[in-house]
Amino acid sequence: MSSYSQNHYSHRQQQVPDIAGRGSEVAGVVPNRNRYSGADRNGPEFTRLQLIDDEQNFSQDLTSYMQKKWGLYEDGFNYNVVSVFGSQSTGKSTLLNRLFGTRFDVMNEAQRQQTTRGIWADRGTDGMPVLILDVEGTDGRERGENQDFERKSALFSLAISEVLIVNMWEHTVGLYNGANMGLLKTVMEVNLQLFGTQRENKTLLYFVIRDHVSPTPLSSLASTLHGDLERIWDSLNKPEGLTDARLGDYFDLQFESLPHLRLQPDEFERAALELRQQFTDKKNAEYVFRPAYKRRVPADGFPHYAESVWEKVVSNKDLDLPTQQELLAQYRCDEIAAVAIGPFREAVDALRPRVQNGQIVDELGTIACQARDAAIGAFDEQAARYHTEVYKKKRAAFIQVLDGELHAVFLNQVKNALTLAAETFANQGQRALEEEDVEPTNNGFNEIVGAVRRQVTKRFNATVEALTIPGASWTFASEITQLDMMLEATTAKLRKAEMERVVQKIRRETRDLITETISDHLSNPDDGMWAGVMAGFDSACVRADAQMVERMNAAGVETSARPLLGRKLHQALWEDVVEALREEVADQMVLLKLRTALEDRFRYDEAGLPRVWRPSDDIDSQFAAARSAAQSLLPMFSKIDIRESIKLRNPSEFFPSGFDFTRTLVLISPARGREVGKRFGREADALYLEAKRSMVATQSQIPVWMIALVVFLGWNEAMTIIFNPLYLVLVVMLGGTAFVIHNLGLWGPVMRAANGAMGVANDRVHNLLVEAVNRTEPVAAPATLKNRRVNGSGSGGLARKGSSRQLRRDGSGVSRSGSSVNIADDIELEPLGTNGDGRYRSGSSGSL
Repeated sequence: MSSYSQNHYSHRQQQVPDIAGRGSEVAGVVPNRNRYSGADRNGPEFTRLQLIDDEQNFSQDLTSYMQKKWGLYEDGFNYNVVSVFGSQSTGKSTLLNRLFGTRFDVMNEAQRQQTTRGIWADRGTDGMPVLILDVEGTDGRERGENQDFERKSALFSLAISEVLIVNMWEHTVGLYNGANMGLLKTVMEVNLQLFGTQRENKTLLYFVIRDHVSPTPLSSLASTLHGDLERIWDSLNKPEGLTDARLGDYFDLQFESLPHLRLQPDEFERAALELRQQFTDKKNAEYVFRPAYKRRVPADGFPHYAESVWEKVVSNKDLDLPTQQELLAQYRCDEIAAVAIGPFREAVDALRPRVQNGQIVDELGTIACQARDAAIGAFDEQAARYHTEVYKKKRAAFIQVLDGELHAVFLNQVKNALTLAAETFANQGQRALEEEDVEPTNNGFNEIVGAVRRQVTKRFNATVEALTIPGASWTFASEITQLDMMLEATTAKLRKAEMERVVQKIRRETRDLITETISDHLSNPDDGMWAGVMAGFDSACVRADAQMVERMNAAGVETSARPLLGRKLHQALWEDVVEALREEVADQMVLLKLRTALEDRFRYDEAGLPRVWRPSDDIDSQFAAARSAAQSLLPMFSKIDIRESIKLRNPSEFFPSGFDFTRTLVLISPARGREVGKRFGREADALYLEAKRSMVATQSQIPVWMIALVVFLGWNEAMTIIFNPLYLVLVVMLGGTAFVIHNLGLWGPVMRAANGAMGVANDRVHNLLVEAVNRTEPVAAPATLKNRRVNGSGSGGLARKGSSRQLRRDGSGVSRSGSSVNIADDIELEPLGTNGDGRYRSGSSGSL
């Protein structure tokens, strides 16, 4: 049995140092020695040996190199042999240089020609006891159709190597000639004839798939190669006595892949370094040099052993080319196939762009099958005349090519149908559920979604059936299974969305009832307030749970998922309760409730009638009792009391895990409670003062004797006013105006208006007097105070005496009766103005 395992089917993506072009000498890092000029080939460190030249001559210097260049001659059995096999210009030498640090020549990309001719040998770097054989590539244009050396070199490598690295491109996997399967078949058949009875050890076929950039997993590629090798082995002409021999009796298989060297250079270098560990690190779980592969040939006998094997390979006649008749049949069948496939590709390529653009081409299956049948008919008509066995094999290969190309297009169409089916199911399922909410039809979730799913599946199956080719090696069973999985996942999403809508709908229906219940109980707080709130919450939960169970039954929710949905509903309902409670205990709402409670006990008596405070009432004790009762409600509003709730006796089972239920119980924090208490105290004090003022107002009465005295003393004046029409009208007008102003509370504005008018009039009169003085005797020079004399009042101002004042102008100043003022002739009086604060100011030349 082959030894490859699942971990061989993935790209190497570990983060390892980039080794491209750096020549690092750190242990385990491959120095890049893959490019040497012609002058360097004879340098002191150059250890390559052309073991077999392109004329099939075996080198006689192998023993010398084993002794002097490589140092392997005295190692006994402690060495290994690795060789590489593959098509020309596929990077075999590059791969060996990366894995073992060798210096094999690599292809000059500017010329694109054969680099390795014959078989070259070298030893791995860093002390690796490994002998590496770089074998000339197959299918080179230099040798053309002469495959003699290719087969002999491949057989020689397979015979002496413990590990044969098979290097191939990813796009050649599944091909017969491109993957060198024909050459492998011949080599394995001759190897079985020559060495089958003598073989005591296995050989590891180490497949390295290069430029693995497609999304096809390595496991799929390995499965294809493994199947091809098993079919090749079963078709071998086995010698007598080995007819029951199996592939696993002689070979182990291992598969690895590498990224693209040019497109992904860093990833390639990291992956190559990781592959190197399989050849260098004995502790590696995938170490390739196992005891089962040892040839048991000591190092000092290896040169003679290798030369004898080569002589036996060269002298074997079974490696000759096929007969001319078979060769002609192969050549003509290939030509006929190339011609017959032309119309087929034209027909398919005409529809390919539409499929690649994501369209569903209904006529694709019909047109493609007709083109396929026509191509096979054209091939049979011309190729059936040639060698029967060759014709049958070529026909099978031709049909495989046709089916391979059709499979790529058909698979693309199926993927388009798969995507369309998934999108259609999601959209139509969602729309059908929304229509059910708007116009209920009493159909459950399973009926609604199931009907849409059957329609989508039916259309998808019709598309797949149209692309089915009888006898083809492939089917679309995996895509059908994938559709079922996608529809099932979409159904789960629709069910989840439906349950979320159900939760929100039940939540909306229950929220109004819960809010009304909370408002009623918190508006009339008493000792049973929280018991009433919790009773309303419990009844709402019971009603909501019943509705939820009914909707879950209709939606086909699994039993294991139902408890969690129920807990989520409970959490949503409780969050609505907490939100409603927080609105009720907002600062203004709490103050309103406390004030209402205070007024109910302080302003109203036990019968509900308003109180009229009298001097004999004990207002202080009544107020203290009412305020204490109102303040006792604040702690009650601060935290939810759930002791009377049946549903909340075990919150951990009632709510989802991770829900912090305890945190939601606090409605008013201690700091906020103290602030609300202070604000309530101020409002309560205002209410108390108002009550005190009302009681004082009831005590403010005018004595009777005062009324009698006023009537007695004011009797004559009253009669004068009553019997004088002018006085009477004036008193009535003034009294009416004062009555209106008093009732409207306009005394303040009236007084301010009167004061303003008086100030304006005073300024106006003063300015008129000053202008009159200035107009009588204009000032000729700047105002300068020369002499001021004030009689009877001292210096520095203006004296005023008497109750009547008269202005008198003479030649030296201004005089007023009862006083004399002397003002110099050169003083100009300026009009009085007002400062910004409304006070009067004099001019800059003097003062009045």
